[in-house]
Amino acid sequence: MLPFAPEGYSFVLVPALAGIFAWVFGYHALALVFVVVMLGCIAFFRDPRRTSDAPPDVVVAPADGKVLSVGSAPAPLAGRGLSQQISIFMSPANVHVNRAPIAGTVREARTQAGRKLPAFRDKASDLNEHSFVVIEGDLGTVAYKQIAGAVARRVVCDLTIGQSVRRGERVGLIKFGSRVDLFLPADAVIEVAPGQRTRAGITGVARLAFGTTR
Repeated sequence: MLPFAPEGYSFVLVPALAGIFAWVFGYHALALVFVVVMLGCIAFFRDPRRTSDAPPDVVVAPADGKVLSVGSAPAPLAGRGLSQQISIFMSPANVHVNRAPIAGTVREARTQAGRKLPAFRDKASDLNEHSFVVIEGDLGTVAYKQIAGAVARRVVCDLTIGQSVRRGERVGLIKFGSRVDLFLPADAVIEVAPGQRTRAGITGVARLAFGTTR
């Protein structure tokens, strides 16, 4: 059976029931439309199992998708020692379950309401609904943002402050198209480039330097 994110149950159940009623009352074409919608939601909320045997200094991608940009982080984050940023764009066809980029302890976890600008726009990071999470690990600290897009309706962050997470562990999802920004220390070595595809919990996107300041 295809692993499935529980957040998607209602999105599958509603078109399934609507399709049954449409079929019973003779609206067969409409019933088929609901079936297609149901199958699309099942595909969207798939939650494949992921593991990585990469060395402990490797930071894995927090999201499936395509690297949108690699560059400098905003000044407030740079001031906290997280001066590098990798942005990953998630299309509706991608798996939308997000995973912890490193193992460690959650030092900050908050969600902020906002707008629904296209996720690829720079301003979306601050203006759209988003979560912000900081994880402190043995080799350093990283942070990430789950950013809702024009189609995405909600960010789901499963973490709480003080919680321990494993690298690659499921940490939430974003519903229907979105973006994840990953923030890294200055001495982290970036190993991806714009246009590259990533798989959450598997693709190594950077390496932390031993002795990184926390």
